[in-house]
Amino acid sequence: MTPESAGLEFMITLKASQKIFTYAEVANLTGICAEHLHNLAKRHRLGFFASAAESLGNQAEHWFFTPWDLIVLTTLFARCAH
Repeated sequence: MTPESAGLEFMITLKASQKIFTYAEVANLTGICAEHLHNLAKRHRLGFFASAAESLGNQAEHWFFTPWDLIVLTTLFARCAH
């Protein structure tokens, strides 16, 4: 049985050793646009922020996701059509 015949549109293949995914990687893997990904992650409390000290004393926040977050996103939300 192929994913298409089972009613699934796509399948994500990940390296087993990868434990953390960046915001851009998740957007590319799931096909969810940045705006929708941001809203979904905030609404469903997916992912986490990590602060990093940047040059000149600026604080930068980066959003990261776990494999569990990816499973939830791909299972519950469709790819963006726009």
